[in-house]
Order: sequence, then structure tokens, then C-alpha cells
Amino acid sequence: MGFLIVGGGLSGLALAEALQRAGIEYQLVEARDRFGGRILTHQHGQGAFDMGPAWFWPGQPRIAALIARLGLQKFEQYAEGALAFEDARAQVQYGRGFASMQGSLRLQGGLGRLIQSLADRLPQDRLRKNARLVALRKTDHAILATLADGTEIAADRVVLALPPRLAAQIRFEPALPIPALAAMQAVPTWMAGQAKALAVYDSAFWREAGLSGDASSRFGPMVEIHDASPADGGPFGLFGFIGVPPQGRRDLETLRQQVTAQLTRLFGPKAATPLAVYLQDWAFEPYTATPADLASLSAHPDYGLPPACHGLWDNRLLLSGTEVGSAFGGFIEGALEAAEVSLTQLR
Repeated sequence: MGFLIVGGGLSGLALAEALQRAGIEYQLVEARDRFGGRILTHQHGQGAFDMGPAWFWPGQPRIAALIARLGLQKFEQYAEGALAFEDARAQVQYGRGFASMQGSLRLQGGLGRLIQSLADRLPQDRLRKNARLVALRKTDHAILATLADGTEIAADRVVLALPPRLAAQIRFEPALPIPALAAMQAVPTWMAGQAKALAVYDSAFWREAGLSGDASSRFGPMVEIHDASPADGGPFGLFGFIGVPPQGRRDLETLRQQVTAQLTRLFGPKAATPLAVYLQDWAFEPYTATPADLASLSAHPDYGLPPACHGLWDNRLLLSGTEVGSAFGGFIEGALEAAEVSLTQLR
């Protein structure tokens, strides 16, 4: 029967690729029509722009090793030039300073290349998209997984490579212990309450004006802005985190206009005519967020596998995903950390 991995984000794909290399039987199911989970890269012309996580950092050994093994290339976040500051009255000032993401690393072609490179290494008959898990039933000899279309899959063990709050929505038979479900529901889903805006341009005019593309604002709608341009060539981009609460950002066309107006205030008239403005609101992605995740996090949670979730179903049911990474939870590295821990338990 082998193992069943539920979730085709980075943690699930990394685990599948490790099992594939070890010659261990597995299947992977993904509810979305794409792999990657919260990793989502938009392609505009020759430019690739990350609308989910975009950065990783020195001192994170797993992502560094994986990028090297896959033959991908990293580059450093652009941070040269003056920073922009917008106060609560929309008055803009410029000054030198330490760009908040200076020293952060990005992947050439976007993090979507990482996902695609992993997926390309896996046999297609082991992977299923548009396959939402709705129920798990434990028997003496197998765990039976039921998908939304009624398909049933039998597995020796199951790895839920999902945010714990999403995993808690699955129907379990027998029911998981109440402390375990409560602990899963209490784990905040990283990035789930956030929305990102990206404006694409045919030139990096802010760089030509001596600006780094970094900005902070108390007026909004974006509260933090960075240069999102590729390592080489164009098109170029500026992206920002939306500071408006989820219920106040449902009118996407108005939000696009407000984003463009803010970039024009910060970076001048050339910002008024972007090639495109993309918005990605993770709070309304049903395979990322739950209603409990609508509020953006004010601080980095203390992640790791909750004690109540150890040994579920006689250790035949495992939790993976970045939220259960004990050292790097919430980061790309945390997703790989969780996959590594799951692999040691499955062997």
C-alpha cells in the first residue's frame, strides 16, 4: 500500500521526492489544481514574481542544499539606495537606512521553479491534483482515505502535509483525541491572513532615481514595500504587503487603484502606469486559510509539533508542513525541516 502524503506544497513534495529516491512506495494528493501550496509564482513576460513566500536566508541549510542539488540559482534581494517613508497623512520622506530585507535571498525564476523541479522528478502516476481529502478511517490493516469525488485510497500510514487548522477539518474515524484537535486548531497558519500586491513595470525607474524600492507606510493600503524585480533583465516589479484587514479588501479593482496611487506617491509619476497590478489574498484561499486565520499575525508564532499531536493513531498519522517545524517553523526551511522529520518516522 505504501504511504499517502496529503498536500502538494513544498513539505509534501520534498517528502515525496525523498521517498522516491529511497525506493519507498507512496502516493501524493493535492486539493488544488496546482502544486506549491502557499508558494505561488506569477509569470509576466520574462519576469517571475512570487506572490507567496519570496525569501530565504543564509544559515538555513536545507533550502541551500536543495537548491544546489536541483541546480537552481539564488540571488540577493536588491537593497541599494534610499528608503521611502509615508506617514499617516500620506507625506513622503526619503532617507538612508538599513533595508528591512537586506541580505535576504531569492530564487532565480521564483520559488515556483523549486516546486516545478521537485514535481518533475516524481512519476506522474504517483501524483494527483484536484484531489481533496475529506475523511480518514483507521482499520486494523490500513488507513482508508476518502477524496471529495468518492475515490478511496488505502495506505499504511498518512502524512498530512497541511497547515494544522486545515488538517483538523478532515473527518477522522475514530475521532482524534480532543486535546489533539484543539491543539491543531490553535496553531496559526503562517501567512494565511496576508495579502500581497505586485505592480509590474518595463523599467526599474526607482533604482534610476537612487531608491531601493523599500518603503514603509502608515497610510496604506500597503504597509511594507520591496523591489520584486528578477535578478537580471525585466520586467521589473514592486510588491507590498496589504495592511487593510481582509474584509476591507474584497473590492479588488478599488484596491488596485489604491495600490497604484500609493506607489505613485512613493516613487513618482512613472509608477502611475504599471504594465499590470496583481493581487493575491491568502485569507480567502480555502486550501490555505480558515476563518480563524483572517487576522494577520502580529508576531512570529512559536511553532513546532504540539505535544498532543505526537503518536496519533499509533504513529500511523503524521503532521508535516512548515507550522510543525520546531527550529524554522513558518519559513521555507521549516517546510523542509518538517519533511525531514516525517521521513525519519516513515523509514
